[in-house]
Amino acid sequence: MSNAGKLKFPMVFVNDADCKHLFDNRYGTGQSVWDGINRTTNLIVAGKNVVVAGYGWCGKGVAMRAKGLGASVIVTEIDPIKAMEAVMDGFKVMKMTEAAKIGDFFITVTGCNQVICEDSFKVMKDGAICCNAGHFDVEVDVARLKEISKESHLARNNIMCYTLEDGRRINVIAEGRLVNLAAGDGHPAEIMDMSFAIQLLSALYLVQHKGKLDSMTINVPKEIDNEVAERKLKFWGIEIDRLTKEQRDYMNSTD
Repeated sequence: MSNAGKLKFPMVFVNDADCKHLFDNRYGTGQSVWDGINRTTNLIVAGKNVVVAGYGWCGKGVAMRAKGLGASVIVTEIDPIKAMEAVMDGFKVMKMTEAAKIGDFFITVTGCNQVICEDSFKVMKDGAICCNAGHFDVEVDVARLKEISKESHLARNNIMCYTLEDGRRINVIAEGRLVNLAAGDGHPAEIMDMSFAIQLLSALYLVQHKGKLDSMTINVPKEIDNEVAERKLKFWGIEIDRLTKEQRDYMNSTD
């Protein structure tokens, strides 16, 4: 909207703040997604193949927690750098059409649509479980799944089971909507406090700098990120080292 000249007021990229995506997206999403899946399915995760679509900060959190629960984790990606990250973090990386053949749990975390589509449904195992933790109910193409199914029934509270023409059953949690919210309690308050603090201080920054901003799109100032981090550490009772004047001079030296 800014590039098109349609943005009518300044916007702050809150999600790009370190105290937001490094913690809320990674640890908050990672924990709350599995809380929603586990309480809804009541199935063991250990020993299962978990397919995580998307290896952004949310995907990293979901994959990390799946690994911690004992799953064998497969990541699908479109970004070659994120794909390399996933490999070096110890995960298998492959195309969705290949991962679909072996996955037990599927979690989409991309922000795009048709991430799991008809091509994947056609090769999934009987009893595969799909859910979404990234965008709206379009990442898992539930609309198309309904069209190619011969019948459906409520297999368990908040789990719809679709039976394909060949008899295979594919389960979808919470209609493909955000699984951590529609099937769980969402992020813990202890992680959301930092995100809300970033939002509040960013709004305050806009008020304090009214009429002085050079751009309509603004990154969260580093001092705001640092203030939130300092407050969180203080709450935890943790102290960290500080640079001495000599160290600051050394790091800023041009010699």
